[in-house]
Amino acid sequence: MRLKSVEHNFDNMSKLQKVIGLLRKEYGVPEIRRKEDPIESLIQVILSQNTNDKNRDRAWRGLKKRFNVMEEILDSDVEEIADTISVAGLHNTKAERIKNCLEEIKEKQGGLDLNFLEDMDVEEAKRWLRQLPGIGPKSAAVVLNFTFDKETFPVDTHVFRVTKRLGLVPEKTTREGTHDILEEKVPGGRKQEFHINLIKHGRSVCKARNPRCEICNLSSVCNYFLENKT
Repeated sequence: MRLKSVEHNFDNMSKLQKVIGLLRKEYGVPEIRRKEDPIESLIQVILSQNTNDKNRDRAWRGLKKRFNVMEEILDSDVEEIADTISVAGLHNTKAERIKNCLEEIKEKQGGLDLNFLEDMDVEEAKRWLRQLPGIGPKSAAVVLNFTFDKETFPVDTHVFRVTKRLGLVPEKTTREGTHDILEEKVPGGRKQEFHINLIKHGRSVCKARNPRCEICNLSSVCNYFLENKT
């Protein structure tokens, strides 16, 4: 089915609230574990780029086994890092990003520490992180939301697809624009929950190919379904 041009109610807060509630009913409230070290969180975000959680976790376990502390990763060659994280895909690019990020953090802060971001407001913290190599809006939002509980909203491929189909953002909105809209519109305290539940829904129901609209509990509020149902 092709997504037709429809009127998008991305300003309709009642629709957004309904979607959040329906996803909670379907998937519950996810248990969020606060990461202890933001440097580790940053590296895991880099590892997660263009791969799945399983491969990210395998690569992360490999790093932790091979290097005892972050300083050892910083002092290692890019080739050694790449060899350790090869399971994550794009390992040469990711290894270079990891090393360059660690070098830049140490140069700017005098050590491998990102805890100072806790005291920054959201926009300032995002700007600081996004100056690092390979850290875009999604990666910065993940670190700030899941490590510091800041009110950011990460937009990955599943979130981007599902929110467009629902009509929560205009059809031609870019991924960065989707990030800006949802970060503003999603209520405080619900961003982590909504982000995670959208990902679950995108993986299990609202798939990129052949979305399972017949079992979707969001069909009554979904532009994609309502415009394409027969």
